[in-house]
Amino acid sequence: MKTSEFDFELPQELIAQTPLAKRSASRLLVLHRSTGAIEHRHFYDIVDYLKPGDVLVRNNTRVIPARLFGTKEETGAHVELLLLRQEGDEWECLVGNAKVVKLGTVISFNEGELKAECIGIGEKGLRQFRMIYDGIFYEILEKLGNVPLPPYIKEKLNDPERYQTVYAKVKGSAAAPTAGLHFTPELFDQLKAKGVEVEDITLHVGLGTFRPMDTEDIADHHMHSEFFMMDQATADRLNQAKAEGRRIIAVGTTSCRTLEAIMSKYGEFRECHEDTDIFIFPGYSFQAIDGLITNFHLPKSTLVMLVSAFATKDQIMTAYQAAIDEKYRFFSFGDSMFIE
Repeated sequence: MKTSEFDFELPQELIAQTPLAKRSASRLLVLHRSTGAIEHRHFYDIVDYLKPGDVLVRNNTRVIPARLFGTKEETGAHVELLLLRQEGDEWECLVGNAKVVKLGTVISFNEGELKAECIGIGEKGLRQFRMIYDGIFYEILEKLGNVPLPPYIKEKLNDPERYQTVYAKVKGSAAAPTAGLHFTPELFDQLKAKGVEVEDITLHVGLGTFRPMDTEDIADHHMHSEFFMMDQATADRLNQAKAEGRRIIAVGTTSCRTLEAIMSKYGEFRECHEDTDIFIFPGYSFQAIDGLITNFHLPKSTLVMLVSAFATKDQIMTAYQAAIDEKYRFFSFGDSMFIE
């Protein structure tokens, strides 16, 4: 299959720039895979589509202020880093003007309060850095870093918490798992009262989720690996749900990829702390999930390919055109979709 097959025309004005006043007031397009039927609702209506015994799996990663602006010590050149993956005091970063960063280059932030020494060169702007600082790294990062909003969002975000889910807990993400932004504590209370179980897993969103496709043949694309984890108690409950024939509903493509990565590797859910570069596109056979709550994704992206694998490409393209016709809001702060 070709990347161009997943292209579509999206009016610029439908790219959401700011979150709605109330999270759950976003619109909800419901796509029934069995018939191709489409319904137009609001996100708070999700309660009507989930059943007692369903298991809702959400990604509890928390976005860190991962964008840092510094200067190269040797020349004073401005350098932008996006923190992606941590191993102790070493970070893999995407560098804005990577050509000026060589092995041994030291980037200084806030007059040396934090320094980053380049210790490894990767492809396509990736660099490995050792962080040099006194104190607690995340406290320094909270002071010096910026929330890494996607480049298509031009408006300033007045409340950075609106780019976090209400259940964000485990620090480490370079971007929000945006399907979860629609949920409120009250909505979870309603779902639990109905008998829906809620489980947390973690995948720290990085390049694997948001890097654009750069190949025309889909099979030539390689996903950047991302760290995920699931504990044994969660795995046990998910295995029990599977054995009992209950539905597992993933909140977002990151939850979906985590669940499918575990199931495709082990044939069951189990405790994991590892990386995945799973790439899901049409032809993939789903083993873990029975439903997916997601946002509307960029043209020609790996995410629109994932939802096209879960439904069909024709169903997704029809649904996306319906969303465009109905003036849905797209991308991170946009509206939502439930595929069942």
